[in-house]
Amino acid sequence: MKLLYFLILSFIIVGFNWAKVEAKSKIKKPNLIVIMADDLGYADVGFNGSTDIPTPNIDRIANEGVKFTNGYTSYSVCSPSRAGFLTGRYQQRFGFERNPQYQPNDPNMGLTTEEMTIAESLAKVAYKTSIIGKWHMGAHKETHHPLNRGFNEFYGHLGGGHRYFPEELTIQDSYAIASEAESYRTWIMRNHTPEKTEKYLTDEFSDEALSFVERHANEPFFLFLSYNAPHGPLQATEEYLARFPHINDTKRKTYAAMVSALDDGVGRVLNKLEELGIDDNTLIVFLSDNGGPETKNASENGPLREGKSSHYEGGYRVPFALRWKGKVKPSIYDFPVSALDIFATISRLTDSPVSKERPLDGVNLIPYVTGKNKKAPHQNIYLRKFDQQRYCVRDGNYKLVMHNKGKTKELYNLSTDIGEQNNLAAQMPEKVKELETILNEWTAQLIDPTFLGLIHTEAWKKRGKKSIKK
Repeated sequence: MKLLYFLILSFIIVGFNWAKVEAKSKIKKPNLIVIMADDLGYADVGFNGSTDIPTPNIDRIANEGVKFTNGYTSYSVCSPSRAGFLTGRYQQRFGFERNPQYQPNDPNMGLTTEEMTIAESLAKVAYKTSIIGKWHMGAHKETHHPLNRGFNEFYGHLGGGHRYFPEELTIQDSYAIASEAESYRTWIMRNHTPEKTEKYLTDEFSDEALSFVERHANEPFFLFLSYNAPHGPLQATEEYLARFPHINDTKRKTYAAMVSALDDGVGRVLNKLEELGIDDNTLIVFLSDNGGPETKNASENGPLREGKSSHYEGGYRVPFALRWKGKVKPSIYDFPVSALDIFATISRLTDSPVSKERPLDGVNLIPYVTGKNKKAPHQNIYLRKFDQQRYCVRDGNYKLVMHNKGKTKELYNLSTDIGEQNNLAAQMPEKVKELETILNEWTAQLIDPTFLGLIHTEAWKKRGKKSIKK
């Protein structure tokens, strides 16, 4: 009798545990979408105070999720910033500190294969992955193409920017050229095949995003919707320009139209998620790759000092929001966060692997934005600009800025001086020394850039093609 009771009890326990395992296996992993704008100004979205450029769809992400008031990228220009996001690591750790030259024959001109990308990580846990839009991680076909870096699908351009009107895309073969200027005129690539487009480029990318979501709605997916808008050249259709009769400045008006086209695309993606009934199981992050280059594209960074390429706040503090309906309540989050956190968050949610030899610099943000962890995700936010010999570190609310080969040191309290106007270095020398020590400890972990950048191509021409060292 005891044996029979034991056997029955064992079957019940085994059955219960099996049911738990089976139920867990049926839990659908979240779909993942990262929407990255290019050169978007901090103050050019509604949730950061824009009044002349409505962005109702981008604002939906912030209003229905988390608005980060102190959201940073890992660099203040396009390509290194994107390398940081894709690897979850400060790109200076692996020598990616310049916008690469467009060199399809150079396997070293881009993101090293020693670093794992977020797509490579997710592919190992059966995610369907796609990048749509701008790549800018190198143009070598075997080494740098997105399909060789973890993505199942690619629809976009390999270089750092692109022209928007289809009639201006006159170069079919992206591998038959060797200059950034020419790359702006290439046909759009679908995987490895060039395609002639018919629409305004931002609309083409939005169309492709909807197609990807529809085709993979029943399986876990990761979409990196990497718009090149509103990066120059400033080009917009009459449809979008007509929305801004109140803006008289031609440059600002065109920029506004480009942002509006991007916002439309974001709205179409959000609506498609709702239509397919998967919006509650989709985590969405929106951000810009760096601050707006105000004088070049008429963007506005609001109260922040300077813009793209700068080591001041306007260079790498960007519009940043996260939405995960049903999992993360709408809120405003004031502690500093980083684009490096996206990989760490996604890896934790999906159990995708990361390299033990190359640990991530980001953290899983979910415990912080849900209130389970009340501490700041990061004590420090860093930036090094090797070619300009500019450095900075944010430590809590204080930020140390160093330039002029370290001779000039500035200290700001960002909690009271977001515009970095009141230099406290002379008043607080001990604080300067403390932050300089923190900064030096970080820079000791970095390496020099491993390839020449676009700035060197320009310098080469100015100096009569004299050799330039790395």
